[in-house]
Amino acid sequence: MAESASSTAVMAELQIENKENQDTNFEPEKKRVKLDDSFINQTNKLEDRLCGILCCAVCLDLPRTCFQCSNGHLMCAGCFNHLLADARLRDETATCPNCRGEISKSICTRNLAVEKAVSELPTLCQYCNQELARNSLDNHEKELCVERPSVCKYSRIGCPWRGPYHELVEHEANCSHPHKSGDEIMEALDVIDKKKKEKLNLYNSIFSLLSFEKVTFNDLQLKPYRSDDFIAKLFYESSRFSAFNQQWVIKARVNNHERNPTHTTKRILSFQLVLKNRASNPISVHYLALKGPYGDMKVNPAIHRFEFSNDKTETEYHELPTIDSVECNKMIASKTINLRLLMFQVQQS
Repeated sequence: MAESASSTAVMAELQIENKENQDTNFEPEKKRVKLDDSFINQTNKLEDRLCGILCCAVCLDLPRTCFQCSNGHLMCAGCFNHLLADARLRDETATCPNCRGEISKSICTRNLAVEKAVSELPTLCQYCNQELARNSLDNHEKELCVERPSVCKYSRIGCPWRGPYHELVEHEANCSHPHKSGDEIMEALDVIDKKKKEKLNLYNSIFSLLSFEKVTFNDLQLKPYRSDDFIAKLFYESSRFSAFNQQWVIKARVNNHERNPTHTTKRILSFQLVLKNRASNPISVHYLALKGPYGDMKVNPAIHRFEFSNDKTETEYHELPTIDSVECNKMIASKTINLRLLMFQVQQS
């Protein structure tokens, strides 16, 4: 009887200890405090939870363009291209930062559902802090926001005013530039003209080069290779192509062959033009690189000139004028770099 009584007491204690497992409605006091309505409303909003679920696995920001690995982990386009570019620079296989599965442009796919969901999530305007859906943010900041940056309509005659849009009408009503003398306005216009002239010089130079007798262009593919150094470095080279009855190649390198280009987020590609055969006479050439018809490279073109001879067959390396490091990462992440090379031969007088 004593043993049965003691066993009954032990079972009762176990039932009390295991009440959390037996009763689905049981919750400790501490949890009951945390799950009240005010706590849920403050820290557990649906959009906040979705932001944590739909964010990029690398930068933890919400992706406007979203890629996913074979296991469904999400990456924004910038981080995806950066991972592929880093892997190419290290001569390694690119992997997902979450599951370490292989990633590539052929394996990973766009996740349109995530992109549409993210476009509906709220965000804050950078100027007025108004909360609105991401798909309407650009239009709001460019056209509707009263705090968006604005310039005076008299900026074309030298007014330097910059300010929020809601102050624009008052400023223009009191702007002193319309009442300035012609000499004062001409001074301001001279400064503006100098800036515009720098942009026009490039186009005027190209139009002038198009009048040369010998003009040619080639659509090239630059393929990646590894150097024979102790630490193999990535470089690019095109196949041979003909121009002006000569054989040429284009070579390119990343960050001017610095020791560890993966240790920096700033990436540049520089290229050189190489004459591959002996020239009987010096050849003076103008050349510039543009976006090819089969690529989406965004560059700001620049014209270079070099005189080739048997002693000088390689130009200096010139920076490929990509618009930013993100664009450079996108090119490195691709299997090949597609560009169009324009060449103009200067006739020797």
